[in-house]
Amino acid sequence: MKFFYVLYQYLIAWPLLVVLTIFTAVFTIIFVPFRNAEFVHKEQQFWSRSFFWLMLLPVSVDGAENIKPGQSYVFVANHQSMFDVWLVYGWLPVIFKWLMKAELRKVPFVGTACKAAGHIFVDRRNAKAAMESLKNVEKQLTGGVCTVIFPEGTRSSNGETGRFKRGAFQIALDLGLPVIPLSLSGCFDVMPKGALAVRRHAVHMHIGQPIDLKQYADPNEAIEAVRNMVISGIKK
Repeated sequence: MKFFYVLYQYLIAWPLLVVLTIFTAVFTIIFVPFRNAEFVHKEQQFWSRSFFWLMLLPVSVDGAENIKPGQSYVFVANHQSMFDVWLVYGWLPVIFKWLMKAELRKVPFVGTACKAAGHIFVDRRNAKAAMESLKNVEKQLTGGVCTVIFPEGTRSSNGETGRFKRGAFQIALDLGLPVIPLSLSGCFDVMPKGALAVRRHAVHMHIGQPIDLKQYADPNEAIEAVRNMVISGIKK
């Protein structure tokens, strides 16, 4: 069965997803200038969910009731796999802007579409440019628009949650926004870093309760507390 599943991936699922990705990118570039953010978000959400539908992967989500409509948040999530991006994009019920590494700007079609949609690229090798990117994110976080950040900075190589960097938390502190931890489970089992094929496995996203960072006197204590909450929500 594993052989036929891999064969299905390369002969059917991935070719369809490549075509759908190009179509979605072009569609986004065309429609973003019309400022219909909700319409574009729904279209990108459909694209993201297609990765799970075509790969026959079951998805479950809980905690959506923790999100207050019209409130802007900074969401922080653990990062296990490429599928984390599609899981969050497909099932997080808010319009948001990604804070993503600058290298993704070079991906054909996708990089241009992400820029058109207002997602922010961060050059982690340039401290000044990275700080400017954070300021650009802050300008957009009004009226219920949120941001999603992987504070580890890169995918885990072993499935364990690494150290959280400060950027996401600085945005929340600067703007006085609550942080919501996202705990992503199963994506590492689906496609760990360096894997060439998808493995069938259930995935889950737990949306935690909002956290006011001002309750912590020490920013490092706040970061570690949020990290522990992310880890506690991951299904083993």
